Amino acid sequence: MLQTALHFSHTLLKEILQPGDQVVDATMGNGYDTVFMAELIGKTGHVYSFDIQQQAIDSTQEKLKAANLTERTTLFLQGHETLGQVISINQPIKAGIFNLGYLPQSDKEIITLPQTTKQAMEEILARLVPKGRLILVVYYGHVGGENELDMVQEFCQQLSQEQYNVLTYQFINQKNQPPILYCIEKKKKKREFS
Repeated sequence: MLQTALHFSHTLLKEILQPGDQVVDATMGNGYDTVFMAELIGKTGHVYSFDIQQQAIDSTQEKLKAANLTERTTLFLQGHETLGQVISINQPIKAGIFNLGYLPQSDKEIITLPQTTKQAMEEILARLVPKGRLILVVYYGHVGGENELDMVQEFCQQLSQEQYNVLTYQFINQKNQPPILYCIEKKKKKREFS
């Protein structure tokens, strides 16, 4: 059975995450990705999670507490575009994930925006380690969603193939605009011969 974009995003994370890794959940939402990654990165790893809604923080804190994972996470009640201000440029990041759109069961007027998403993508890529992955699950069936999808598509297409592999994953025969997944993987540095 083919995986949904959301399940496939977890498969792509599970393939690379190890205890001790530092990761980013750029759109905390209801906390499922934060909890999932906190389990994978072990006691020595850390998850940095961002959201602009208190409802997201509360929901995520509740899940982390229930799973006894609060020590491995830092939750920021601020936009993901600010991550460059709170995560050092020297901090190696193994993975980042975005679920773009709006917070389920909340105000559908509060959505992720192309300009702030692009800024956050650039900040994560600047810190991404070789073999690290940046994953975007793009929900675009709302007002403004198509603009963000276009930005992500264009951004990914313009990345250097010498530095990155970029995958897109989507169902093309389903109604109601199913989400599209993008995975940007940083290539290993080639050894230079002198």
